[in-house]
Amino acid sequence: MSALKWWETAVIYQIYPRSFQDSNGDGIGDLAGITTRLDYIAGLGVDAIWISPFYMSPQADFGYDVSNYCDVNPEYGTLDDFDRLTERAHTLGLKVMIDIVPAHCSEQHAWFRTSRQSRDNDLADWFHWADPMPDGSAPTNWLSFFGGRAWSWEPRRQQYYLHNFLPEQPNLNHANPAVRDALLDVARFWFDRGVDGFRLDAIHTINADLPPYRDNPVNPEFRPGPLPKDQQPFFMQLHDAAQLNQPAIQDFCTALRALAETYDDRFLMGEVDGDNDNAALVSETFTAPNRLHATYNFDLLAWEGLTVAEMKAALANATERFNGSGRLSFAFSNHDVPRAATRQLAPLGLTEDRLEALQILLLKLEASLIGSCCIYQGEELACADVRDIPADRMRDPWGIEFAPTFLGRDTCRTPMVWDGAAPNGGFSTANSTWLPISDQHLDRAGLDEAARPDSVYREFAAFLAWRKSQPAMMESNRISAITGGDHQIIFDRISDSQRLRCTFDFDRLTADFETVPHEPEEPAN
Repeated sequence: MSALKWWETAVIYQIYPRSFQDSNGDGIGDLAGITTRLDYIAGLGVDAIWISPFYMSPQADFGYDVSNYCDVNPEYGTLDDFDRLTERAHTLGLKVMIDIVPAHCSEQHAWFRTSRQSRDNDLADWFHWADPMPDGSAPTNWLSFFGGRAWSWEPRRQQYYLHNFLPEQPNLNHANPAVRDALLDVARFWFDRGVDGFRLDAIHTINADLPPYRDNPVNPEFRPGPLPKDQQPFFMQLHDAAQLNQPAIQDFCTALRALAETYDDRFLMGEVDGDNDNAALVSETFTAPNRLHATYNFDLLAWEGLTVAEMKAALANATERFNGSGRLSFAFSNHDVPRAATRQLAPLGLTEDRLEALQILLLKLEASLIGSCCIYQGEELACADVRDIPADRMRDPWGIEFAPTFLGRDTCRTPMVWDGAAPNGGFSTANSTWLPISDQHLDRAGLDEAARPDSVYREFAAFLAWRKSQPAMMESNRISAITGGDHQIIFDRISDSQRLRCTFDFDRLTADFETVPHEPEEPAN
């Protein structure tokens, strides 16, 4: 029997609730809709679900701007709907993870509405307020991820407030112990409702430093160009020296871990990143003893995709640092980047007709790595990224800001299609859905594919069932060095009772597994 915790080997299915299943005909997915599709998810053979935010929110950033952390936004349902979802998931053997957004909240949250009124109210220092420079400009050169300055002016206080994302998402002041205690109360609320773990959104963007704030230095590796993400103004600066990854963040991580330890078998996974090649070091910092259990790894999420050589380098770096542990969670796709197979076609020199074979190969690869992995909804169907959303139907504020050279995140967030012959693909009975249904997904509808013998869904489900029988994958997180030819990724998963050779060929688009004799172990690259 494995001595590992469930989360050290978990395959986690990510649900973007707004686009998963609409149960009441308003064109927006909801919690009750998720509950109706849990059998489909359980049939895939995953271990847990992770649900993106469904809290009270004005939806400026579709739930990542929280106005009440302990209630459900009406368009997603009620707390009773969440309780029914959790109970059904647990009955099916699925753990339930949810997003917590600890770095910032909504400008409509009662905390910020009070704080912005004056400099001397009870919550005056719950956010980062700073006086202007002598010329009236912002206190630092910090930029927002979504464009423009990271500081906005509040006339009532005659001060600037910090927001690493939208102006509607003010950053909480984690230098104030009362802020940390309030967020621990939020975690306690959801743990008490049966939640098994949290994915901590953008935890590296927590700000806990006090004034005077320091400017970010110039990023010497920045190269302007037409590619969408890393060429945006935000990346003209380095951030780890001042704006992001501040050491005091770990006070919150330690306190949250201490709280989690008072419950049975709860999991904390932090979304983190760092400047240039600094992400692995950042992950080590966040998963040091008595901090988070794992971090959500960005190495395979490059916006423009990765060549085989780049994938090998990323995996070698990660496995060298974390070999023998479950402190990483890998993903090829999520709600913030173009869908995996579409993104990977060009760097691998493949055409659209190879998309389905590529997708199952990517799924098998990430589920064979050490630690846990996260599968974004629709990846099990080989859904393509949707690049033809009309400008007047775009909803992502990031995409709207930078279109047409950058289309934002709508392209991976279009609603799930369940029945290719049903109106709106079975997602909703509404006349119009919050994002348009993609016609190209109708041939890959979830229920249809789950019933088709040779679908990606069925092949991945069979793989996950087989994976559960492999000691090298389920009883240990040891891995050999990453090897292989120009078009291959090869490594061994190793336990005391099995050495399993995993070969992924990106020329033939095949994955092969073979038990081989044990040999003297060499560390990962």
